[in-house]
Amino acid sequence: MGFISTLQNISKIEDLRKRLLITFFFVVIYRFGVHIILPGVDPSALDALQAKTSGGILDILNMFSGGAFANASIFALGIMPYISASIVMQLLGMALPYFQKLQREGESGRTKMNQYTRYLTVAILLFQGPAYLMGALGQAAPTTWDFVVPSTIILAGGSMFVLWLGERITDKGIGNGISFIILVGIIARLPHALIGEFTSRLSSQAGGLIMFLAEIVLLLLIICGAILLVQGTRRIPVQYAKRVVGNKQYGGARQYIPLKVNAANVMPIIFAQAIMFVPITLAGFSTEKTGFVGSLTSHDGVAYNVLFALLIIAFTWFYTAVTINPVQMADELKRNNGFIPGIKPGKKTADYIDSIMSRITFPGSLFLALVAILPAFASYFGVSREFSQFFGGTSLLILVGVVLDTLQQIESHLLMRHYDGLLKSGRIKGRSGSIAAY
Repeated sequence: MGFISTLQNISKIEDLRKRLLITFFFVVIYRFGVHIILPGVDPSALDALQAKTSGGILDILNMFSGGAFANASIFALGIMPYISASIVMQLLGMALPYFQKLQREGESGRTKMNQYTRYLTVAILLFQGPAYLMGALGQAAPTTWDFVVPSTIILAGGSMFVLWLGERITDKGIGNGISFIILVGIIARLPHALIGEFTSRLSSQAGGLIMFLAEIVLLLLIICGAILLVQGTRRIPVQYAKRVVGNKQYGGARQYIPLKVNAANVMPIIFAQAIMFVPITLAGFSTEKTGFVGSLTSHDGVAYNVLFALLIIAFTWFYTAVTINPVQMADELKRNNGFIPGIKPGKKTADYIDSIMSRITFPGSLFLALVAILPAFASYFGVSREFSQFFGGTSLLILVGVVLDTLQQIESHLLMRHYDGLLKSGRIKGRSGSIAAY
């Protein structure tokens, strides 16, 4: 009854109802475009591309595009070029004074940064388009310039249109549009993977339905662990000194600084995967490689997963150190007459916050790395390749994070109109950020 009453409350709020309908409409447009094949591509010859993207790193690219990569769709390059450009711009904002200045200029600076990100996205698309057409498609499409040039323009236009859809969802719909589009692509693969795993387990002599039920239970436990990773925080108590201004007294209350266990969110995995894409790119989208390069093109291989986990741990420390500034936090506390009980203001406070962040970041990075490589363990224990992708990795973390963010926005709309939230036991906590912000 609680779920039905929540749906009734949502239908009573006109603005929320319109936002949900607009989001659904844009998602339908996106899913329709995923199945529009590039002109000149032979649909009957796409079996080789679909087989190539059924495993390895290319399967991750296909996941981010919602299956458009394997379909040779006009949306084949998806939103990943924009995410890559966003990551580059964020790194430039950490390294170059000009971009650091833009980040401090408020709305005008963000507008310029967004423009530069779009320009860089187009440049990446113009590089990835021919590589995709002449490498990944193989015999399914001609490699002549009269096909490659217009098809590259179509692919670039398709990706920019997907970006536009994501921005419209952010402005007019519910949730962060870019993250929501990635979420839709991930969820679209779930029914087929679930049915395929169920069918294979029924036809198997080892375990059958019992094994399938055990996999579902394990998946639910992993999802719970991912939720804890996304929402986990360590609270530091802060006491504010009393101030008397006129006849009024200010301060004196105790508050808490929430430090996230996984302050970097999914960014370390995105960084690590961007690096792990290099071997497959240099190999020309070919999985027929041996030796060390060949081991790095298979996400089930030991070398790939060990290197992947180490990169995630390193990037978690790096990104947390860059985004969380204990010195700045200590200075802000001091300016606002706040202090941590038992800790002297200033450098001692900064050192204390830094030590707390180090203590919670290390186990958080290990857990993040473990979640990222869980699909390889699932494949090793006989779970089908498609279904194993939902046992961890980027797909699971994005799914959990975006769903929590979207539910949090819906709950905010309900609470603003004095309706009960989605949960009566407490508020839903999102990630305080999304992949689109990266």
